[in-house]
Amino acid sequence: MIKVTRLNGKCFHINALYIDTVESLPDTTITFTNNKKIVVLEKEEEMVEAIIQFYRTVNILGFRNDVEEGT
Repeated sequence: MIKVTRLNGKCFHINALYIDTVESLPDTTITFTNNKKIVVLEKEEEMVEAIIQFYRTVNILGFRNDVEEGT
């Protein structure tokens, strides 16, 4: 799960497995696989890092905690 913040400041968690796209429009908009969209305060780059960290945590797609990105 990834912690995100709505524009009103309320925090909640989303399941990264259901994220389809993350865009800056200019606010960061997350589109899920069911086409539902939410707008969050976090920057697009922060969301990408959080998604990568989530994948590493659950060992999806071969991402490992003990290997640096790009090596």
